[in-house]
Amino acid sequence: MESNKRPESMERISSPALAKGFISEAVESLRKQIGNGNVILALSGGVDSSVVAALLIKAVGKQLTCIHVNHGLLRKGEPEQVVKVFRDQMDANLIYIDATDRFLGKLEGVSDPEQKRKIIGAEFIRVFEEEARKLEGVRFLAQGTIYPDIIESKGVKAHHNVGGLPEDLGFELCEPIKFLYKDEVRVVGKELGLPDSMVYRQPFPGPGLGVRCTGAITRERLEAVRESDAILREEFADAGLEGKVWQYFTVVPDYRSTGVREGERCWDWPVIIRAVNTRDAMSATVEEIPYPLLKKITDRILSEVKGVNRVLYDLSPKPCATIEWE
Repeated sequence: MESNKRPESMERISSPALAKGFISEAVESLRKQIGNGNVILALSGGVDSSVVAALLIKAVGKQLTCIHVNHGLLRKGEPEQVVKVFRDQMDANLIYIDATDRFLGKLEGVSDPEQKRKIIGAEFIRVFEEEARKLEGVRFLAQGTIYPDIIESKGVKAHHNVGGLPEDLGFELCEPIKFLYKDEVRVVGKELGLPDSMVYRQPFPGPGLGVRCTGAITRERLEAVRESDAILREEFADAGLEGKVWQYFTVVPDYRSTGVREGERCWDWPVIIRAVNTRDAMSATVEEIPYPLLKKITDRILSEVKGVNRVLYDLSPKPCATIEWE
């Protein structure tokens, strides 16, 4: 039985040279494991699954099939980037599934955060399973498991939601980066030529924007979250804060307040900005955004995002607040 303990002799991957050595060994190992078999991967577009996809493309090429499920809860431009990078630039076998209506239909009227998470996770498994059953000769399931996942969840990468696939599929696991820490994965991703927007993508919850559109999700509020988040990320990048702030995002809660627009009263939602720094996510401090930048972001959100009449800044550290709202 293969060990799930990182070899003590394994050197930390902290440079391009070390990343090259790891890539060479990983490609050789993947070819040995997979042989002439076929492998599938749930490709989210995050750094872990993207690095695994790039390694497998290098190792076995068209024997890999990537499945990208768009559940309608991704950030602006992310599904398009996955298609552009992997199908158009890397010539991967990529199946793109737009399951937005299916997911939002299941989530309609559901306000409990845990229930939302369970619905999103279960539906992802079902969509992935349906696509996997259409493919012939698949023996291997690749996952972006990294070493902290093994330590924290006994080897099951729950946030990729492929751990619950039916046993009758009989897949053998393929986990080429399972002994790497997140910073090492980024070094490897950079060496593989993945774009910085993937390599350095900030942490993103498995349920996506579903936990940032608090309460029962509606399409209108979900779009307000997506558009306001895109504005925040664009302005942070322009201000040189991208990569310097650990995580930043917007939340649109399920309540409204009175406002005034074009001389008439309106009844719209607030957008809440959250920006925090942390080392281990067990505690977090709030980023002090320069006021001129905060005002610019506010002006853009109020003028460009439909159905919004207030912008708020969350000043709560962790503890006692959590990083996400749900």
